[in-house]
Amino acid sequence: MKPEVNAMGTNDKVRVVTDSGADLRSLAEELGVTVVPLKMHFGERLYVDCVDFTPQQFFKELLASTTIPRTSQPSPGDFVDVYRRLAAEGVKTIVSVHLSAKLSGTLQSAVLAKSMVPEVEVLPVDSLSASWGLGMQVIEAARAANAGKSAAEIVSLVEALSRRVHIYFTLDTLEYLQKNGRIGRAQALLGTLLSVKPILTLEDGEIAPADKVRGRSRVIPRLLEIAAEKVPPKSKVRLTVIHSMAEEEAATLKAALERQYDVVEGRVSWVGAMIGCHTGPGLLAFCMFAV
Repeated sequence: MKPEVNAMGTNDKVRVVTDSGADLRSLAEELGVTVVPLKMHFGERLYVDCVDFTPQQFFKELLASTTIPRTSQPSPGDFVDVYRRLAAEGVKTIVSVHLSAKLSGTLQSAVLAKSMVPEVEVLPVDSLSASWGLGMQVIEAARAANAGKSAAEIVSLVEALSRRVHIYFTLDTLEYLQKNGRIGRAQALLGTLLSVKPILTLEDGEIAPADKVRGRSRVIPRLLEIAAEKVPPKSKVRLTVIHSMAEEEAATLKAALERQYDVVEGRVSWVGAMIGCHTGPGLLAFCMFAV
């Protein structure tokens, strides 16, 4: 049976929803994905993610401020509004894929909203990830929906990808993770020498230490080694390199990974403000899975 798609090329019966922690920005609209924004409290000011500032504007303000911002998840009412609007458009089932439940209460808001919209079936899914670890799952879910896959098939796809997407990253400081309460098992790395740079990962949806190297110059070589440990070199992969104020390093890492793998889809992206307020400037990461 051919998928029921509209003029936008999106599936009229099954639609994918995510949150702004996926860092998809304009790509979401291209794929027909609806994004529910998180919010940020910066001192006395309240910002809506992806509406009130770009990542570049956010990091400029972060560096100029003595205040560390804090984020808040969308309310169940925010999700109800989105789900009802999609139902009114004729959508029958919504696959709602969100930030790891161990990092954010966003998924719980989606779960609570589900019971308030009997007019549409909502299937909330925990990505066990964040930023492009979530974003890459959402992209594949949207492509599957637009190809006419069933909601059950899309959920199975996302659940499988949540275990296959590898995300590893380094930070200049653990201060932002610690003060925002997102440090997880990386707590063990606090107090290490300033010259030692942590390499972290997301493991079962929680931030966990993967390694540490002495000096920033050792980060990219070690990330390449870790990538090879997780996915055999020469494999076909989809890849995103993520950064905050580390454009040259990001370009270098992407080029090195492209030499190591058959990259069928690759990009470099700024991390968004919602994740960036927990990581601070100096983030460098890769997110990848074999296809």
